[in-house]
Amino acid sequence: MRTKLARRAAAAAALCLTLCSPAPARAATDPALDSALAAAGAEQAARAAAVAGLDFRPCPAVEELPDPVRCATLRVPLDYARPDGPQLSLTVSRATATGGGPAAGDRESARQGSLVYNPGGPGASGTFFPLVADLPEWKRVAAAYDLVGYAPRGVGRSGPLSCQDPAEYAAAPTQIPADPSPRYKRERVAAAQDYARGCARRTGADLAYYTTLNNARDLHVLRAALGDARLSFMGASYGTYLGAVYATLYPGHVRRMVFDSAVNPDPGRVWYRNNLDQARGFERRWADFLGWTARHHDAYGLGTTAQAVQASYERVRAAVARTPAGGVVGTGQLHSAYLRTAYYDEVWPDRAAALAAFLRGDPGPLVRQAAPDPGSAAEGENTTAVYTAVLCNDAPWPTDWETWDRDNTELARAAPFETWANAFLNLPCAYWPVSERQRPVEVRGQPAALPRTLVVAAERDGATPYPGALELQRRLGAGAALVTEEGAGTHGVVGGRNDCVDRHVERYLLTGDTRGRRVTCAPHPEPAPVSLDDRAASARRALLPPVV
Repeated sequence: MRTKLARRAAAAAALCLTLCSPAPARAATDPALDSALAAAGAEQAARAAAVAGLDFRPCPAVEELPDPVRCATLRVPLDYARPDGPQLSLTVSRATATGGGPAAGDRESARQGSLVYNPGGPGASGTFFPLVADLPEWKRVAAAYDLVGYAPRGVGRSGPLSCQDPAEYAAAPTQIPADPSPRYKRERVAAAQDYARGCARRTGADLAYYTTLNNARDLHVLRAALGDARLSFMGASYGTYLGAVYATLYPGHVRRMVFDSAVNPDPGRVWYRNNLDQARGFERRWADFLGWTARHHDAYGLGTTAQAVQASYERVRAAVARTPAGGVVGTGQLHSAYLRTAYYDEVWPDRAAALAAFLRGDPGPLVRQAAPDPGSAAEGENTTAVYTAVLCNDAPWPTDWETWDRDNTELARAAPFETWANAFLNLPCAYWPVSERQRPVEVRGQPAALPRTLVVAAERDGATPYPGALELQRRLGAGAALVTEEGAGTHGVVGGRNDCVDRHVERYLLTGDTRGRRVTCAPHPEPAPVSLDDRAASARRALLPPVV
């Protein structure tokens, strides 16, 4: 389990750094007609799935999911406008509810149906989710719900997408200049165009069907196949946007929904401007890491101010630019590893200790933390391919390099840490070959049909900045509540990081009670400084794998 989760974590981290552009254009069609046909096709597929159900059996060895988790395959249309056409097979995992029902003395432990989880990305698999049933913080929820995970279309064994050879994806070392020159930018434009052509070459016209709208329709079919009239769902990061689109399309089929670390669903920000906002958010979180490290100068010796710690990082960066650490860690791998500090503060002690060790002449810890894992190359390449396809298909993007260059040059003056890496990751969308980009869904609540929902957010989240949570709550309407972890920024709040947040989420899932429209929780404790030698003594309780 730990090996699989470590690989998934590595694939998630690689999303924000991979050199990630087209497929053959589809024939022109009437968007309104396509939408109506797809909506009807989704209903047809859901009715058929409700009759067929799911045949859960022991999971294939490749999933690394032990008993009592069971796996099944869900068939969904590639194109919902042609529900009887080509099909995709999605991998589904489940751990059945463990509770004894009301007779056991706890009315809330009565089975309440399935709780389906999506960890985000897009491109991440949630098949691991049933394993959380063994964690103390999930015990009561696992008693009441069948915990259901799945690999969305394109992910893992669910009709996997690919845009380049995994060996090319994992090539190391790579060198990324802090201030890209015009020549380097031209190289990255060419690489983005080549990447898009690779997506087209490997997937063909089918590439157009990997969208959030189709992911939401797949979720509708999965709900029906599970035998639930209404969906209980928890989504993290991109999973919140998927859940919000589902709630907009199928409000009458929503039972309970938790949105953890919310994407801003404003159609004007999906997805180009959301990524500009993300660069600013990552800059704030990078500053948080630098400040924390400076406060623990006695442990690490990297400087007593954030500026001094930044200077220490730049010394390491300059060194691996000259001579890659271990032959495989260049500035690209270094940045990828340290981007995780902007996602998860639990990595701060290890990352600070690795910098300190390197500057003392020991590159080993840095190599262990930053070197690419050959065993996760195929998974990482697949994750990035799905991420790129969904974001590029979901919305219009600027198609002229001049706009990207202008916006990111200006942004990099205030947020240099992640701006250009994020821009180059998403640049294939400028050259995406699918001619009919869909318009982003206008997420909205329908009070007559949509029950209470719960949004959870960390105030300093970099990956999904806090204004997105406020916007999602506003759009979901008066029945949406918001729990804010104040002064914290770890991405993905639910599941063991903050007891206060977990109590609110558990109460909502078990009873539907949200306890006020807006409530706050104190931040979880910052990590304690540790050396690489004694980090085992500071091990935290197990958490959900990183959300992306």
